[in-house]
Amino acid sequence: MRKRFLVGLGAVAAVTVGVLTLSSRASDAQQPAATGPAALTPSDSSSYKGPKQPIFFRHDIHAGQLKMECQYCHYSVAVSSEPGIPSMQTCMGCHLAVAGKDSTNRAEIQKLKDAWNEGKPVEWVRIHNVARHVHFPHQRHIKAMGPNACANCHGNVARMPQVFQVQNVNNMGWCINCHLERNVTRDCTACHY
Repeated sequence: MRKRFLVGLGAVAAVTVGVLTLSSRASDAQQPAATGPAALTPSDSSSYKGPKQPIFFRHDIHAGQLKMECQYCHYSVAVSSEPGIPSMQTCMGCHLAVAGKDSTNRAEIQKLKDAWNEGKPVEWVRIHNVARHVHFPHQRHIKAMGPNACANCHGNVARMPQVFQVQNVNNMGWCINCHLERNVTRDCTACHY
């Protein structure tokens, strides 16, 4: 009975994710290309879910408006168990030339440039963190589910001005439901080793 409940719950979750994905694509398609995300200041970020970062990094601009793939910045995700924080060099590859469209963007990009010039890394606040006794090899999930696998756990970051935790990544039942839906192993040693 419990297994049926979990499978049913997983099916509801899969349908919900599919509907949300389709609705977000439809709403993205309805927006005129000339309009971009609203101008938001770093002080606006305190009203958003998720931790305030040292630099107000706009995923909705980078992944949303500019349509940058997650793997462009998180380049190690397909070959490592950790997705990696983008290096300063990756950021500066663009921001040596791109200064920002308005004073708010320019001020945040200037923080990045100052850190680069001082040789100090930006100390980002981690958002997703699984328990120490759990191993979540990102490369296996990307290989099995493809490059769009990120949204399953992280949500649609292309629509998030500030990234926050969408799924409870420490809820083992949520992970098991995902494995049940895809008919992959549920052996304890797959994640606990």
